[in-house]
Amino acid sequence: MAIGERSCSSVCLVSLQIILMLSASWPGAEGLTFPQQYTIMHWARRIEQEIDRVFQHITGAQQLKGIYNEERRRFSLVKNQPRKIVEKVALDIEKLLAKKRKALDRLASEAERLQREHLWQDGIKELDMAYYDSKAELDYYSMDGEGEVENPSHIKLEFVYDPNFKNNVNYSYTAVQIPTDIYKGAPVILNELNWTQALEKVFMENSREDPSLLWQAFGSATGVTRYYPATPWKVPDKIDLYDVRRRPWYIQGASSPKDMVILVDVSGSVSGLTLKLIKASVMEMLDTLSDDDYVNVARFNEKAEAVVPCFKHLVQANVRNKKIFKDAVQQMQAKGTTDYKSGFHFAFNQLLNTNVPRANCNKIIMLFTDGGEDRAQDVFMQYNWPNKTVRVFTFSVGQHNYDVTPLQWIACTNKGYYFEIRSICAIRINTQEYLDVLGRPMVLTGSDAKQVQWTNVYQDALGLGMVVTGTLPVFNLTMDGNSQVENLTKLRISNQLILGVMGVDVHLDEIKRLTPRYNLGANGYIFAIDPNGYLLLHPNLQPKVSYLVNLPEPVTLDFLDAEVEDSNKEEIRRQMIDGRPGEMQIKTLIKSIDESYIDEVYRGYTWTPINGTDYSLGLVLPPYNEYYIQADLSDVMLQLQCEYSESLLPSSFESSGHVFLAPREYCKRLQLSDNNTQFLQNFLSLMLDISPESDECECSLVTLDGNMLYGFLAVFASTDGGITRVFPNIAAELWDEDPEPFNSNFYRRSLDNRGYMFRPPFRSIFPRCFLEPPVSAFPFVPSQIGLFFGDVDPYLMHALYNNSIFSRRQSFHYQSACEPVSSSHTGAAPRGIFVPSIADVLSLAWWTACEVSPETILTVPRLLREEGDFNASHESSCVTIQSQFYFTNTTNSYNVLQDCGNCSRLFHAKRIENTNLLFVVAETLPCIQEENPCEVLSNARYRKGPTSCFDYSALVSEYTRNYISNSSRLHTVVWVLSST
Repeated sequence: MAIGERSCSSVCLVSLQIILMLSASWPGAEGLTFPQQYTIMHWARRIEQEIDRVFQHITGAQQLKGIYNEERRRFSLVKNQPRKIVEKVALDIEKLLAKKRKALDRLASEAERLQREHLWQDGIKELDMAYYDSKAELDYYSMDGEGEVENPSHIKLEFVYDPNFKNNVNYSYTAVQIPTDIYKGAPVILNELNWTQALEKVFMENSREDPSLLWQAFGSATGVTRYYPATPWKVPDKIDLYDVRRRPWYIQGASSPKDMVILVDVSGSVSGLTLKLIKASVMEMLDTLSDDDYVNVARFNEKAEAVVPCFKHLVQANVRNKKIFKDAVQQMQAKGTTDYKSGFHFAFNQLLNTNVPRANCNKIIMLFTDGGEDRAQDVFMQYNWPNKTVRVFTFSVGQHNYDVTPLQWIACTNKGYYFEIRSICAIRINTQEYLDVLGRPMVLTGSDAKQVQWTNVYQDALGLGMVVTGTLPVFNLTMDGNSQVENLTKLRISNQLILGVMGVDVHLDEIKRLTPRYNLGANGYIFAIDPNGYLLLHPNLQPKVSYLVNLPEPVTLDFLDAEVEDSNKEEIRRQMIDGRPGEMQIKTLIKSIDESYIDEVYRGYTWTPINGTDYSLGLVLPPYNEYYIQADLSDVMLQLQCEYSESLLPSSFESSGHVFLAPREYCKRLQLSDNNTQFLQNFLSLMLDISPESDECECSLVTLDGNMLYGFLAVFASTDGGITRVFPNIAAELWDEDPEPFNSNFYRRSLDNRGYMFRPPFRSIFPRCFLEPPVSAFPFVPSQIGLFFGDVDPYLMHALYNNSIFSRRQSFHYQSACEPVSSSHTGAAPRGIFVPSIADVLSLAWWTACEVSPETILTVPRLLREEGDFNASHESSCVTIQSQFYFTNTTNSYNVLQDCGNCSRLFHAKRIENTNLLFVVAETLPCIQEENPCEVLSNARYRKGPTSCFDYSALVSEYTRNYISNSSRLHTVVWVLSST
């Protein structure tokens, strides 16, 4: 509970089955005179007086204030110090991540030693290896028509459930996951399994030293994943497409950020199966990019143009942009003739444009074509030679007899590689092979490139939930022929390989436990962002699609998208990204938890960097939470504990009101329960054995609040301590609020608003009373009660907005979950942003799902639909457009003649004092307005690139000419080229 410049933050409100008629329609067509302004003002004052009289009596708000004032001796006010709080939390997070960094350093060092000492075995057999295959129990592993075939190399394990992992695990073994499209019996895989087996002991040592460690994993460049502790693999819909090399943590750790332009040949010769293969290859290529990368995709024949017209330059390779690219790629059609020069001119102009945000590290051109004669030599002489700052990778796609020598020459002379994609089976492997090339400068740089990086938030593939992962690259330090080489430079030149990436997971809950919660009040919170402005922590970071655990993409929500964006927050975000500490008091807009309301409030922001990471931590505190209550557990209060405890028991509900207890971890031994009454009883039973001042419990505030509310009768009352009392007891049957007040709309909104807060009633079968103005000629339909006003009269709603009675703010919701849209077979038009017509704007569907309040948020059910490779019955992640309407005008009374050219309509609107209500009286004649909605593209937001870049090394030599053939890779690349 917080006491500040206003009153105690206990909330005592009333929920009645009485609805004020907010809009009255006057039937002017019948010849009746529209009420004069003074008459309407008189009605409004009568409503204000009646509300104040009834609610002063029924809520008991003044009584509750008096109780706390009388009992001031039982508690003290402690001042929150934002700067000290944020610096302490940042230091605690720094220490937590430093422990994980130590585990990563040990793993990477041991892995390099083990691989260096490993002797390659050409004749190794699968039967020679014993390991736990995490996918061995999957059904499709035995779909050979004859039942499961026993493999003696696969170890069978027993598992025990561990709540920390939310899984059945085995602590004595590691598990191995091998992608479905990789042959497990290949020598390179078996040798990988052989030398990584010894990592098992290192994983165990780390866990003994730090029992809080979660998943530890090594992702190999060959695609093998070895993780600890062992647990069976989880597969969505029994189709395992997991490849560690496509996971965000591996991509980030394996190479420096990239600026990439993908060129797609759409000339007439590229048609049929070849075009389908190219489209699939481009989409797989996009999946190799992370949020630190920038990309554009262009199609070319005689001329080149971006596949997404509004992407005029490189854009961030985040989830949304990549899906937009994929949708556009799917719509490409083949026609015309091939002109490589047009494509390369476009690509180099994109990469050399320094006036737009970009990664500023590796510069890459990816060319997908079926072949051609032109070598575009003059273009490379103009843009890329002699420094060759841009690498060019070429892909010959499809079954054809074209001369591929020009494509090989283009790649060879521009520090790239040439690949062939003859069938769909070759797409995944060949579109990720370039990462090994980009990783070589990192290997040759040596220890300076050994930097732990922390990822965005993403969903763990094994069901742990939302995590961040610390990554560290593992380098190949093997000497040629396993002989001693004195010249370290020669050793590095001869290998130039990344073996893989080490990763250690940190669950977000582990970080959240380091942050204060209840001393900040219901509307205070801690948040953290990364260099891209994406959130690590925030109360609004709540993806709504539960099966996202199966998606490879990170959960990317920008700080400005989680809150209502304004110029002050843009500056806060910029300073946090730059690693500068600061603080700012601002006036801003906030949305309610259910996003049905928006309020204008004051907030204090304080922020500081988290040393040793790229993260920055912030604290948001309302002015009324400048202080928090600290209970004084004196002997007198402890004596009263037994008395108040009895009033909390279910046996006292009939006389004292039903009690809900917030499901918090008040004590270490407190057993949680989904049944709130059972949880309350568990708490009271434990309190009989443990003194409230015990270090085992943090329940002093709930003890204080329970005592304060003892004997207090109101419709309902809630406190910061976590107690909600509802009277009478029978009313609890209809009580649908969250038992945690900090998660309740009414509680949090009441703190930011003075006076009485109204909300729409339940739309239920129970009868209601309707309070109407004293004019019987005002017809009103009871079924309209509880609807958003735009449903009842969309024309009048537009008039209220156009006359500045409301302000409107449009925004996007990036964490929506949408039902699948059935594919249309009537045409091939590309899908995009829906632009509503005037009929849509004025239809009831436009206003659906809104609440009746002058501060209602309007959710437009038209989506920036995002496709995915999911079952059609599943919801998918999507972006919804929202328009928020809210009061900002301080004028209390409005008298307006709505003129539409061919008609007019008089209406009067009056704010009901000390409430959030608007009283509206209007003529019934509808007016039609025209609106021309359009999509506004926002500018790219500020971000900070990497502090170091490894895109070049002078040590890269002609040894790389035979890089792939000498390294026993999974497959053979047809043409191996110099990367000098």
